[in-house]
Amino acid sequence: MAFPEDLLSENEQVVVHSHPHAKMLIGPLFWLVVVLGLGGWLATLARTAAAPWGSVSLIAIAVVGVVLVCWLFLGPLLRWRTTHFVVTTDRLIAREGVLNRTGIDIPMTRINSVQFEHGLVDRLFGCGTLIIESASDEPLRFDDIPRVERVHTLIYREVNDNPYDDFAGPADGMPRGRGKR
Repeated sequence: MAFPEDLLSENEQVVVHSHPHAKMLIGPLFWLVVVLGLGGWLATLARTAAAPWGSVSLIAIAVVGVVLVCWLFLGPLLRWRTTHFVVTTDRLIAREGVLNRTGIDIPMTRINSVQFEHGLVDRLFGCGTLIIESASDEPLRFDDIPRVERVHTLIYREVNDNPYDDFAGPADGMPRGRGKR
């Protein structure tokens, strides 16, 4: 899904748009399988119960199962789907949340350093943590970024290939975001 063009300024182009790595859905998928398996087993046991209690038990199992699936699987899936990490030619954009949306925009000119870290498990999955130091007090950490080394390199290039000089404007007369790649 492309990032909405109406949120971009003139001549701003999306360089990277991603959601957190699908690794964060392993736990919710595990709970989905557990809830469905346990619900099926309990439903089988409930069918052997006496007539009025069997149907009441099935309804109770279904209600608890739906609540658990919504809480343990659909909630995290929706949070994953609505979390965006976007790098454009002008800024870094992070948006997350379903009901309460939060977001941060960091202009490329304000980024001081870009770091990444990933352990063995992250390397196996091809993701990691991106650490951005900007004018803020503490570095910002973005977890589970897919292909974090590639994103790190692209941000570094966008920051350092910026054709603008801090005070004089465009250094080579090129429009913003059209630096070397």
